Amino acid sequence: MPQEIEPGLFIRGLTPPLRLGDFKLVAFDMDSTLINIECVDEIAAAAGRKAEVSAITEAAMRGEITDYKDSLRRRVALLKGVPLSALEAVYADHLELNPGVEAFVQACQAAGLKTLLVSGGFTFFSDRVRQRLGLDFARSNVLEVEDGQLTGRMVDRPWGDIVDGAEKRRVVLEVCELMGISPEQAIAVGDGANDLPMMSVAGLSIGFHGKPAVREEAMLSIEAGGMDRALTVLR
Repeated sequence: MPQEIEPGLFIRGLTPPLRLGDFKLVAFDMDSTLINIECVDEIAAAAGRKAEVSAITEAAMRGEITDYKDSLRRRVALLKGVPLSALEAVYADHLELNPGVEAFVQACQAAGLKTLLVSGGFTFFSDRVRQRLGLDFARSNVLEVEDGQLTGRMVDRPWGDIVDGAEKRRVVLEVCELMGISPEQAIAVGDGANDLPMMSVAGLSIGFHGKPAVREEAMLSIEAGGMDRALTVLR
C-alpha cells in the first residue's frame, strides 16, 4: 500500500530521502507531465473536433485502448487540414509548463543528471519545450505537413514509426546503455498508461497527477501541487 508522507504525496517501496546525485538520467513524458495540455486535443479544438479526439486520448491514457499507435493514428487522421498557424496558436496561447517543472528540471541538471523528453506527442511542441528547459535529448512523433497544413498522417522516422509505451521504454534503456549506466540509475516521470513501460524499468518512477493506473504503480506519486514536490524525497 502507498504511504502518504505529506498531503497528496505518496511513496511505495522506497525509504526517503534518496540522493538525487545517485541518479544519472531523468526521462520525462511531455503532455500533461512537463506541460499543462494534451497537444493533440488542443490542435483538434482548432479543427472543431476536440470532443472526438479528447475522448480517444482519455481512454488511451487510462489504458482502456491497448493499441496506443492505432489510437494516435486515429486522432491524427482527424487533424487533416489543420493549418500550421493553429499549432503556433496552441503553443503561444495554451501551452504552459506545469507548476514546479522548471525547479525540478533545474535541480536534476544541477545534480549532474542528463535529461530526456520522450513523448507520444509531436516534435512541433517537444522541440520548443526541449529548448525552453535546456533538455539533453528528445524523441517524439513528427506530423506530416503539406502546403502549410496537416495531412492527417505522421512521418516514419529512421528508428520506427510512432513513440508509444514500448518505444518510450526502449529509448530509456538505450540512452542508459549509451551513457554506460544501469536503468536503476534512471528516473522516469509520467502521467498516463503509456508511461508505465518506461517507469517499470527505471530505478525510480514518479507519477505526476497520474491516471489511476499510474498512481497504482508509481514509487513516488505527486497527486497535489507541483513537480518540485519530488524534491521532498530526492535531496
